[in-house]
Amino acid sequence: MAHDKASPVESSWKIDEEYHIDEDVGFALPNPLEELPHPYDDWISIAKNLPALIEKDQLRAEVEKLKMLSIDDLQGHKSQRLAHLALGYITMAYVWNKGDGDICKVLPSNIAIPYCRLSEKLGLPPILVYADCVLANWKKKDPSGPMTYENMDILFSFPGGDCGKGFFLISLLVELAAASAIKEIPIIFKAVQHQDQDTLQKALIDITSCLRNALEVFHQIHDYVDPKEFFGILRIYLSGWKGNPQLSEGLLYEGVWDTPKKFAGGSAAQSSIFQCFDVLLGVKQSAGEKSAAEFLQEMRTYMPPAHQNFLRSLESGPSVREFVLSEGNDSLQAAYNDCVKAMVSLRSYHLQIVTKYIVIPAHQQSMKNQTPEELSEKENKGTGGTDVMQFLKSVRRTTEIALLKEE
Repeated sequence: MAHDKASPVESSWKIDEEYHIDEDVGFALPNPLEELPHPYDDWISIAKNLPALIEKDQLRAEVEKLKMLSIDDLQGHKSQRLAHLALGYITMAYVWNKGDGDICKVLPSNIAIPYCRLSEKLGLPPILVYADCVLANWKKKDPSGPMTYENMDILFSFPGGDCGKGFFLISLLVELAAASAIKEIPIIFKAVQHQDQDTLQKALIDITSCLRNALEVFHQIHDYVDPKEFFGILRIYLSGWKGNPQLSEGLLYEGVWDTPKKFAGGSAAQSSIFQCFDVLLGVKQSAGEKSAAEFLQEMRTYMPPAHQNFLRSLESGPSVREFVLSEGNDSLQAAYNDCVKAMVSLRSYHLQIVTKYIVIPAHQQSMKNQTPEELSEKENKGTGGTDVMQFLKSVRRTTEIALLKEE
């Protein structure tokens, strides 16, 4: 592979197609497919009808009736990503069903075998990940129209009405706003290589602008996602089987492994975009609490391999932070710090969102037949299986540490 040989420090460093980064949508899958050919259309049919099937208590029976399919005829990356998305939705629905504690600890072989084989082919785990439900789960209503909430929809839904649409689409639109800064990365590396402070400063200002725009988009979540629906319904279907007391041993993938396996649920930590800017700006998350750094590294394995490769390629690039520090240029240092502050602002806002959508609803549920221990568990756990507030505070703290001290 070319990117194994090329070094980002080369002046020709560019964002190769093999990194699966699109000029317009960044890490998102451009124009995802909506349908699969026969016989895979049976998967799509169930995935599209999940809320109705769950409501009628028919979901598990319908899944168990599915024929065992080979994945050999799933041609092309987009077909495989759509199948992985559909099987991810089906798996979450099968395990959690009505979200009332009726949990299935065994995924039947007719789903487990093709899902695990497809996951292996794509280099993704056999669980619904961010790359599925956010990056590959969208379409435009009017194909020639803009990438706006009003002109977009998601391909599949869980119970909870439009809560999932709001959560996934706003996550995607935040991603897209930040992704427009990716094109600045080769410019930045080249500027550092040639010690071109003016070009570097302009590129940092452009990235800051994109990150601030992403924060503005993030504010829209309040318009489309109800905290009670998110906490009480959608969040259940996004929960994984790692760090989850309800599936303490994991999920058994029948016909694939003899013992249950543990996989984390979908998490914003699986987004490549913010890890990408951490690397670029020299934000050393390993400087924070060990568990937070380890979790971020683990979440990279939940990203498409091409995106993991891109992050690794950035890590072998020149240190922007060290260059800015060595130049002693006040305006350049200010531009760098503004960029880091924009990342801090995004992480502070993420903490506010988690408080509104997880911590407060957990407290409000405390009177509904829950022990203090159960409440604490629900309140603190993110869908990725971490203590979410502690994790986010640690990540924000280590981002703040990256700020260059003003003389």
